[in-house]
Amino acid sequence: MRFRPLLSAAILTILFCLVGLAAVAQSTTSGNGGSTDTANGAGKTDNSAIRQIDLEGLKKLLQPDQKEPRPLLVNFWATWCDPCREEFPDLVKIDADYRPKHLNFVAVSLDDVADIGTTVPKFLKEMKASMPVVLLNVNDPEPAIKAVDVAWDGQLPATFLYDKEGKVVFKHFGRINAVDLRAAIDKALGSKQ
Repeated sequence: MRFRPLLSAAILTILFCLVGLAAVAQSTTSGNGGSTDTANGAGKTDNSAIRQIDLEGLKKLLQPDQKEPRPLLVNFWATWCDPCREEFPDLVKIDADYRPKHLNFVAVSLDDVADIGTTVPKFLKEMKASMPVVLLNVNDPEPAIKAVDVAWDGQLPATFLYDKEGKVVFKHFGRINAVDLRAAIDKALGSKQ
């Protein structure tokens, strides 16, 4: 599924998700807010309070934590995207398996802002998802898309794995293959498997 036909709505949704993801990841790894401590795997995220982020928040989210560097998994998705919905149970399992092994994970929803308190939390509850979720809120999604990856055209779902230094070590557009993603995560975690 591509955002080009639904450029304004889809891009705004993606940006909202990315911004929220960055803010959640930054706040949970730096200890300056948030409802959960994803850095050490303690607690659960309150997905009923999904935060919005802007382009700067997204950029901040994608920067490695200098105090406690960890790999970061970022998944861009939307509830209206069928492949996103299909892969989400795999992502929930990956989060549960790898959070205790020091993997940070943020799901960036590209749903409409109006769905931040209804459709999105309902879906997350159905999936029993506890990873941090943000919604990207920007007027123009293109800068946010390019901030993530210049080769990305906005296709959903999109999954990016960053190593401890903030370098992309795995990316996939479309539904992920859980085995391939797990292999990439194991490699990024190194001796912390």
